Amino acid sequence: MTKTLLFYDLETSGFNPREDKIMQFAGQRTDMDLNPVGEPINYYIKMTEDSLPSIDAVLLTGITPQKTLEDGITEAEFVKIFDAQISQPGTTFVGFNSIRFDDEFMRFFLYRNFYDAYEWQWKNNQSRWDLLDLVRMTRALRPEGIEWPVDEEGKSINKLELLTKANKLSHDSAHDAMSDVTGTIMLAKLIKSKQGKLFDYLLEMRDKKKVQEFLTKNNTFVYCSGKYPAEFEKTTIVLSLGPHPDRQGTLVYDLRHDPDEFLNLSAEELAKRWKYEKEPKTKRLPVKSMQSNRCPAIAPMSVFDGKSIKRLSIDLSIVDSNKQKLLGNKDFYSKVAKALEILNKDRESGYKSKKMFVDGLLYEGFIPDQDKRLMSEIYKSLPATMPNFADKRLNALATLYVARNYPKKLDENQRTSWDKYRQEYLFDGGNNSKFVKYMTQITQRKQTAKDSNQTYLLDELSLWGESIMPEVL
Repeated sequence: MTKTLLFYDLETSGFNPREDKIMQFAGQRTDMDLNPVGEPINYYIKMTEDSLPSIDAVLLTGITPQKTLEDGITEAEFVKIFDAQISQPGTTFVGFNSIRFDDEFMRFFLYRNFYDAYEWQWKNNQSRWDLLDLVRMTRALRPEGIEWPVDEEGKSINKLELLTKANKLSHDSAHDAMSDVTGTIMLAKLIKSKQGKLFDYLLEMRDKKKVQEFLTKNNTFVYCSGKYPAEFEKTTIVLSLGPHPDRQGTLVYDLRHDPDEFLNLSAEELAKRWKYEKEPKTKRLPVKSMQSNRCPAIAPMSVFDGKSIKRLSIDLSIVDSNKQKLLGNKDFYSKVAKALEILNKDRESGYKSKKMFVDGLLYEGFIPDQDKRLMSEIYKSLPATMPNFADKRLNALATLYVARNYPKKLDENQRTSWDKYRQEYLFDGGNNSKFVKYMTQITQRKQTAKDSNQTYLLDELSLWGESIMPEVL
């Protein structure tokens, strides 16, 4: 089986994968030495009349709904291409911040189009990787040979467009998916050429089994994560407290922080201290969930040298003192695990209090095996003959699938159901409805448009809103 890397990037209609849609998919396959394999992949995907693209997203990318209708294909058409041509055996999908963003959009896209949302990243020796954490660890531990950008305040910043610019790499148009793919590949080549051992090491660590093996041998290790401060290059030394209670991975404690003020707190108090607050009155609990299946950027303590210790402002004596305090308190892990359970219940309660539409219910449970077999039959039959699923989510998605991809094939009952869905999703609530708020925001943004291009894009969004508005509201 030939192993390849599929560098990919998405431009989306917004920032919430539960509701927003993919507007552009771009990719380039390479061999493991980063040489191109085949032609570039670039598709626009048609917006449908239940979509209100984020104003900020459109102003950023310049992709309007009208452009997707003119140059794009339907989701149903693209998912077939993705399954047959892009998701090939031996493929590792790579992006820049893809695990936290692009991968999530792909999962919801596949789910609402009756494909398995997970198999593309594990079946047939397939996997995923994220260049962002490679960038972070390279900057933190082995920065030599690469130019590293900073923001106006002199703080480290790892945006793709700034990294490519600082290193004079080809990246013509940031926030165009195809251009971002090119920039990501060029950046990968740079890091591989300058710090090849680190590149190869983290590429291997995308395997969750290797992560789990690492954790059995190392209870204290180096960890890079976007959750940690930029002043320390997003990098710290952590202690594994114990297995994650309900996910693959571990709970880790940031050993920069003295645990004394947390050790005697109850689980309820720890839960309160774990929450992020805009203006925290007390110090936040320095514990993080690290998932083995999300390609964590981790390394053994042996990677440290004098330069990296100084660069990251780490005092190893303080780290060891904090570690010993935690090891001497056997109850702390169990209280942290209980605190996580409390937080999850609070999140679930808040989640259920919001009205959720079927597009956003992917994580409400796994699809039954019998339904997976029925899903595989959909693309062999007419969309009007959708099967009867055991999973209620799939039955609810069926009408939406036909309406979005084959609107001319809607029968009378399906049309009624589609109209009812659009009414509830977009227009219910009077002046508080999604649609009214959206059109109001466009009007307000026009008054502060910076240039003629922004005015044009806002006009296009206004026309889009008018085009999907029912005759009678």
